[in-house]
Parts: sequence; structure tokens; C-alpha cells
Amino acid sequence: MMKTDLAMGLIRVTESAALRASKWMGKGNKIAADQAAVDGMEKAFGLMPIRGTVVIGEGELDEAPMLYIGQQVGIGDDDMPEMDIAVDPLEGTTLIAKGHPNATSVLAMGPKGSLFHAPDMYMKKIAAGPGAKGVIDINKSPKENILSVARALNKPVEELTIMVQERERHDYIIRDAREVGARVKLFGDGDVAAVLACGFEETGVDLMMGTGGAPEGVISAAAIKCLGGDMQAQLVPMNEGEANRCREMGIEDVTKVLMISDLIKSEDVYFAATAITDCDLLKGVIYNKNEYAKTHSIVMRSSTETIRFVETIHNLKKSNLID
Repeated sequence: MMKTDLAMGLIRVTESAALRASKWMGKGNKIAADQAAVDGMEKAFGLMPIRGTVVIGEGELDEAPMLYIGQQVGIGDDDMPEMDIAVDPLEGTTLIAKGHPNATSVLAMGPKGSLFHAPDMYMKKIAAGPGAKGVIDINKSPKENILSVARALNKPVEELTIMVQERERHDYIIRDAREVGARVKLFGDGDVAAVLACGFEETGVDLMMGTGGAPEGVISAAAIKCLGGDMQAQLVPMNEGEANRCREMGIEDVTKVLMISDLIKSEDVYFAATAITDCDLLKGVIYNKNEYAKTHSIVMRSSTETIRFVETIHNLKKSNLID
């Protein structure tokens, strides 16, 4: 049985990554920022009462010395629950290097075998909040999905806001949205933050569509599941090598439409995020005088539909989350 206090433990993990990475905000060094986040996240995981296995992480063992796929994390005692872990210690490395919004530290966790083992490749995604659950269809055009979501939300299409990553590959989505009169909110990086925004009315975001990283897609699916929303995805191998990689990971049909139940196979998963720079939902790390810092985080659990917003003031001289 999973303990409810695991939620606050996960917040410590993303806080640790965010605090360390934030020291590099706007300094133009995305590699150093990412390493700082990884260091912080791994250290905090060492305090978690779990037997965790990283199923989505920084890469394979030969390319990532920490938080690599297959790495064991947590205290690891025999009586502790076995958990799948999906991490992105610093989502938006370019964002933090430039001091742009939407840089976050995020993770998802569920019982062993519950998280889709996504290869590091592109994934097509569509996500919506609880009000549009069951009406999105990745096989339909952006225009059809926009109109379906507008009807489900009983909202004029002119008031609908679509979150789209600003990439040339998404021009068709932007064109369809504007043709039907919907509002388009473009973002540079940060898929998870964009999907998360769909689940909260106060963000004003109703739908997210586009193609981005597959690992981020699984973490996003955990978030939207905790919120009672909906998501569909489809892997997009760019060459035969990537298609073979999928098969090696047990994915026989690489073109299969992945429903949220394929991405997240358990009804009891966790999602946690701490903002490093400001996001639609959370404020970034703020440093105050006298060695204090403030973080803003969210942690959610799908089985109880609990959503916690956590504002933490850290005494940096005494915190065990940073050196």
C-alpha cells in the first residue's frame, strides 16, 4: 500500500533540483544547469522510502552517469513499495539558460510496471482538461478537435485557447486554429508545463497539440491523469533505427495510438513539479536576502484526486536539499 506522505517527499525531490538549477538562470550555460538539477534530484531521492527504478531519465547508463534508465533510487528497504520513476530534472534547458519562462523540474511515479517506457524520440500529443475528457481524437484534424473541445466546454470557439509549441512542424495546427477563430498561445519549450496548464481553468488554456519528446509525454500523461483530463499520443520514429529501438523496448506497433491508459497503466500515480522560472501555473524560484529562497510547487495523486500547491521558504544555510 502506497503511503500518502510520499507526495511531500516528491516535492522535496523537485525542489532540490529546482533550487540548484535556478542558480544558473540566465547565465547561458544549459549543461551546468541541467547537471545541477540532476545532482539535486538524485540526492533528494536518496531520502525517499521507496524501491524506485528510473524508467524514463537522462538516458542510458553509458550516456548518463546519474538518473539513467534502470538506476535504482530511494532508500530501498525490502518493505518499501517498488515504484517506476519518470524524471526530467530540468525541463527547458534552453529556457533557463536564457532566463525564459516555463523551466521546471518534473517527475512522475507509479507502482512497478505502471509507466509506459517511452524511447527518447518524438511523440505526437493532444491533451485536454477534465471538461473535454473523451472528445479529443489524435486521428482527427486540429480543426475538428478544436470544435469538439469547444462544444464539450460549452465555450465559443473564439474564446478557446490552444497551446502550441512554436515550431515549423506545427504550422498546420496554428493555421487550423486561426481559421476557426480560436486563440493560439505559442511557447518555446516545456511540453509538460503546457499540458499541465490544460488542467486548470485559471490558466485559460483549453487544449494542447503538437509533437515533442516522448519521455515528456509520459510525464505529462501522469499529470493530466491526476487532474481527470485526457491525453492521446503516437510515437513518431524518424528513421528505421528509432523504429527498431521501439521494438527492442517491446513496442511492436510503433504507429499505435496510445490512450492515457496505455501511457499510465495504474489508477494510483503521482506527479510533482517545481517551477524554476515563472510558468502559467507556478512562480519560479525567488531568492531573498539573508540566504533564503522561495519555491512554488504542485504535487498530485490520481487515486485520491488530491492536488496540493506548495509554497516553501528555504533557509539555504540549513537546508539539506543543497550543498
